[in-house]
Amino acid sequence: MKNLIIGLGEALWDMLPEGKKLGGAPANFAYHAGQFGLNTMAVSALGEDKLADETIEALKQNGLNYIMPRVPYATGTVQVTLTGNGIPTYEIKENVAWDNIPFNAEIEEAARNCRAVCFGSLAQRNVVSRQTIQKFLDATPKDCLKICDINLRQQFFSKEVLEDSFRRCNILKINDEELVVVSHMFGYKELDDAKVCQQIVKEYDLQMLVLTCGTNGSYVFTADGKQSFQPTPKVVVADTVGAGDSFTGSFCAAVLNGKPIEEAHRIAVEVSAYVCTQNGAMPKYPAELVAKVK
Repeated sequence: MKNLIIGLGEALWDMLPEGKKLGGAPANFAYHAGQFGLNTMAVSALGEDKLADETIEALKQNGLNYIMPRVPYATGTVQVTLTGNGIPTYEIKENVAWDNIPFNAEIEEAARNCRAVCFGSLAQRNVVSRQTIQKFLDATPKDCLKICDINLRQQFFSKEVLEDSFRRCNILKINDEELVVVSHMFGYKELDDAKVCQQIVKEYDLQMLVLTCGTNGSYVFTADGKQSFQPTPKVVVADTVGAGDSFTGSFCAAVLNGKPIEEAHRIAVEVSAYVCTQNGAMPKYPAELVAKVK
């Protein structure tokens, strides 16, 4: 329980066309960061059902440590449909186990030994898990890297939740479609994308903001006014499930291992491009990718 890198929030199964696979941004993030040898863990909640047992088995098979108390709700599932170009759409089941994560002593201890945590807005759609996430973030050490990957899905977000998340994080990750929603919600719509990102960094005293724009590349905006851009590599896409989480996990791992922001950004882009060429959210990395971070 030392120097933990934690994915905090939803634990669920992606019901993909080819069958079900363990998913959810927190487990995906922890898996991808863990590919680089970091001490990672997924924190969520599971039901008292067969799918929860399968979750634990899948976590073990993927080498993932976890804290996932059992609660009297169904284990989470998401129906994933892929379009012709591999882009996923999601139907996320409500009032499930990960909506009801309890803030127990084990989770509090993990927070106090946390070196980096990734959380999002989706797992805050219900008050129980929202309060647990807030308490967790408040219990982390002062130098903890707190990454908010907002992950807007369906109607499961509000301005209040986003504002609170922006205040509690020091790195914000957002995609271009989410930036449009945030710009309108927060009254930034007269500004261009770069100025919106710089405004958010300044307003919420962030270390950096990561903006991903699909095939149009990605940017990192830092508190000192610097900007990094990386084009998106052209690859043959199998599916994009988990690609964003692999970007976040590898970026976090590279930053924690002392890589300059531009290099961490370049590695994250390369890793997420590789994940797009693989089926499912948790492929094994080739050794040459792992070596770039170490």
